[in-house]
Amino acid sequence: MTGPAASASLVGRTEDVTVSLALLQDKEGLLPVPACGVLTNETGEWSLTVTPSVNALDVTVRMKRGLQRCFSETDSFSESPCIVQTLLVSASRNSSCLAHLLIRVEIYANSSLAHNASENVTVIPSQVYQPLGPCPCNLTANACDVRCCCDQECSSDLTELFREACFTGVFGGDVNPQFDQLCSVQEPYRTPGWFPFLCVQSSLANSPFLGYFYDGSVSSRQHIAFEVHLHTDYRDFSDFGYKQGDPVMTLDKAYLTIPQVSLAGQCMQDAPVAFLQNFDVLCATNLEVYQEQDDIINVKIKNGAVGGIVQPKVIYEEAADPDKFITSTEILFSNESTSRNVNVEEHYIFRWNNNTISEINVKIIRAEINAHQKGIMTQRFTVKFLSYNSDNEEEFSGNPGYQLGKPVRALNTNKMNNVTTLYLWQSAGRGLCTSATFKPILFGENALSGCLLEVGIHENCTRLRENAVELLDSLIQATHVAMRGNSDYNDPSDGWLEIIRVDAPDTVVDPSAGANGSCMDIPTQLHIRILISDAGAVEGITQQEILGVQTRFSSVNWQFHCGLTCEDKADLLPVSASVQFIKIPAQVPRPLSRFQINFTEYDCNRNEVCWPQLLYPLTRYYQGEPYSQCVAKGLLLVSFFILAAFLSNPWTRTCRA
Repeated sequence: MTGPAASASLVGRTEDVTVSLALLQDKEGLLPVPACGVLTNETGEWSLTVTPSVNALDVTVRMKRGLQRCFSETDSFSESPCIVQTLLVSASRNSSCLAHLLIRVEIYANSSLAHNASENVTVIPSQVYQPLGPCPCNLTANACDVRCCCDQECSSDLTELFREACFTGVFGGDVNPQFDQLCSVQEPYRTPGWFPFLCVQSSLANSPFLGYFYDGSVSSRQHIAFEVHLHTDYRDFSDFGYKQGDPVMTLDKAYLTIPQVSLAGQCMQDAPVAFLQNFDVLCATNLEVYQEQDDIINVKIKNGAVGGIVQPKVIYEEAADPDKFITSTEILFSNESTSRNVNVEEHYIFRWNNNTISEINVKIIRAEINAHQKGIMTQRFTVKFLSYNSDNEEEFSGNPGYQLGKPVRALNTNKMNNVTTLYLWQSAGRGLCTSATFKPILFGENALSGCLLEVGIHENCTRLRENAVELLDSLIQATHVAMRGNSDYNDPSDGWLEIIRVDAPDTVVDPSAGANGSCMDIPTQLHIRILISDAGAVEGITQQEILGVQTRFSSVNWQFHCGLTCEDKADLLPVSASVQFIKIPAQVPRPLSRFQINFTEYDCNRNEVCWPQLLYPLTRYYQGEPYSQCVAKGLLLVSFFILAAFLSNPWTRTCRA
């Protein structure tokens, strides 16, 4: 007991139970054996209060005079307790002792009662040099925790009571466990032969676990409730120019964010805009929780040069048909007929020049709705990066080589409007081909898409083949593809390659085919193979170009699938298309050497010690700095060793002889 009051409960049958309090006198540090006798509730400076409850008695022992004698305005404070007493609480029935409780009172002087509170902030040690919590079992402030032998607030007398039952492990204060690299902890049968040469002679205070479990600020900060901080560590390299994929930064050193769709299909409101990466997304928002974003016209964006900014130019338009953006419309009638504006479409066009942004044009389409309208609103957000000298919105896919993720440029010489691209399906709803939309093939990204074609049990096989071929050909409405990302559409000789088409095999018409719900050799798969290669570098950036494009069909034998009975209903035939980018020359796996095959104990993937990487900075696997610099530094280091060897004593004596 370290305060002026203590409480306990007596549980069980409490009828005719008498609770009493007595002050015991201990001699030479030995407590007398407790005994139940005729005791009084008023014992010197202490009083006893008993409160009945359900099947229990709540007992409270309290000091009556307070703690005035424990401090003085002139006397200095001692480390020894000012009150040391032993109290006995007894419970008896008909002079028969039922239970007793010994209370050891040790009350220390409290300096805050007589002196002004110190304004010194508690100094939290750096976790890099010593553990943040050296005694995790010390849970109670200014009190001794039982079984916590590392608690500095426990006196030696109290610690002797539970010395044999102390908490073990990290919770008990062993926050610096022995690590495997110490020379003294290795067991003989587990120690490798080279261990005595590489083991560490160190004290446990210098432990590799320091700072391992907690790496952060040494002092806590007060945060407002429900406050969430995103992007706390902003990486701002925009003053030295943007690179593809870098986040666009504002003057306030924050990310420029526009809602985008994540891989899980959720709409992320605070997604940063990446330089030279276009997107066109749809986001579904509940009108009840819709909040207007900050006006883009007030945002100042860093253009990529030191001190340079660009101000967006915003144009507002009214939506012609707001109902097509809002579904499940419901209006809550109220006395106030107020309205509000919502953004249904936002289109951003960034003009770029080399690694800077020269201009930003924004078109926002707004709709006026009732302030109490409920429903789901579909918003569209588009971002497009155009070159500063581009007259229209037709943008290059690279300059001169292709950029990863840009559409493959294509040309159809059989049409007047010959600008096109290669497509894949983007299924929606039930996945039927009749409702599927198209998405462009992006350079360097292998993909697979498909849809479902409805086929009846009495389907004509010839017509089915024609429909399947026509459906697959709709993805490749082009005759040529651009070799480079900036090939001119108006000049067919400016690096345009003709698409090599392998037509579907002709099939002999079988009069009986289709009668039993089966057809042979139905083209259902379209394979698009695109050969690419490295064509040099511009300012250290590798440029890639297309060497050729080939399309090929694969056929399957179709059979109508019947359930319990063959009903005259449509069956679903899967149709798919795949695109594969093949780099020339092909990157074949590096064959294993005879050393790697015979000596598996030196395999870096199977063992902790990797001898082949002893000279790792001089190998091609090291990507920390250019290979030429690594070789130069390595040769310089070798020259130092040779010079030191020639200047050593044995060589000097040889030269003198």
